[in-house]
Amino acid sequence: MKNIVILISGRGSNMEAVVRALEAERWPARVAAVISNKPEAKGLDFARSHGIPTAVVANKDYATRAEFDAALQETIDRYAPDLVVLAGFMRILTAPFVEHYAGRMLNIHPSLLPLFPGLGTHQQALDAGEREHGATVHFVTAELDHGPVVAQARVPVLADDTEDSLAARVLVEEHRLYPYAVRLFVQDRLRIDKGEVRILDAAAAPTSI
Repeated sequence: MKNIVILISGRGSNMEAVVRALEAERWPARVAAVISNKPEAKGLDFARSHGIPTAVVANKDYATRAEFDAALQETIDRYAPDLVVLAGFMRILTAPFVEHYAGRMLNIHPSLLPLFPGLGTHQQALDAGEREHGATVHFVTAELDHGPVVAQARVPVLADDTEDSLAARVLVEEHRLYPYAVRLFVQDRLRIDKGEVRILDAAAAPTSI
């Protein structure tokens, strides 16, 4: 049974998707805790309603990023995580923190990486005239939004799309993609080989959905 710790900053809709999939599909795992850097994060209420322990490590209480990351790491490690899942966690993490969880921390990003790292991805895709957009699940490394890619989901960019309409369509796919990728990790089917992710039994587990 693997322990999953999920980090959120707000509603945590991707956290909800992972929790619901785990409950429905009965993976060999449990969400050991949901932790937020914002005490008002709505996702904490969802976690509590599902019997999941919660914690808050408020970044505003720490003078430096390093001090915050040290406190966050201490809190996470109380739950002995096999996997840390970033689900709308709006903090840039320090290199020592990322290294501590190397190979066992996933993030979802709303673009087809390596395109459009950082913020404002949907408007960037529209401005660039992209015909496709989507989301990427990747292992977290010290370089922002550049870790080894686990899987991607794609949506067409429509002629009348706005930033909001495109974001909404991508979010639907995120809610399918993230549980899929977390399940692969829980099932011990992910390997990082020379900076690239290899999926064991890949014929049954496509890297794009």
